[in-house]
Amino acid sequence: MEDSKIIDLFWNKDENAIKETSFKYGAYCFTVANNILNNKEDSDECVNDTWLKVWNSIPPLRPARLKIYLAKITRNISINRYNARSAKKRGGGEITIVLDELSQCISCETDIVSEYEEKELGESIRSFVRTLPERDADVFVRRYFFTESVAEISERYKLTENNVTVILSRTRKKLKNHLIKEGFFNEQK
Repeated sequence: MEDSKIIDLFWNKDENAIKETSFKYGAYCFTVANNILNNKEDSDECVNDTWLKVWNSIPPLRPARLKIYLAKITRNISINRYNARSAKKRGGGEITIVLDELSQCISCETDIVSEYEEKELGESIRSFVRTLPERDADVFVRRYFFTESVAEISERYKLTENNVTVILSRTRKKLKNHLIKEGFFNEQK
């Protein structure tokens, strides 16, 4: 079923919306959740929570790209679950490594507290990613948005793991310089 028809089902509060979304995007959302949580049961619960959140948000929202909308919701729910789980000293997963890598560019010490500043930072990062060569942008997004492992990325793009690591390292350095120039990051950090 086309995404626009699925969105119409949600808009009309037709329960088939969840069935169709699960059929088309269930495995995709599970992968997003499991890349963060590395736990089947928690990932399944996050996917179910995604369907509820989408049900409650459409309407009034009408996402332009359903797949990306679902990924963002799944990702946020999964990160919240991961944070709750980590507070209990449980588990592991790729998200720890990803957040550690990104801390070189975006540290907690930047103290971005207002929603406006967060949106500005997000737009600055999106703008930066759009300047990258297509492959480098894809590798960056797969690693830092979808939290795919270096091994998965290297297999997808037929690169060595070392090559992927180098691409990510260089891209993080470029991002840090971009954020310094934009005023989001203190040069002396």
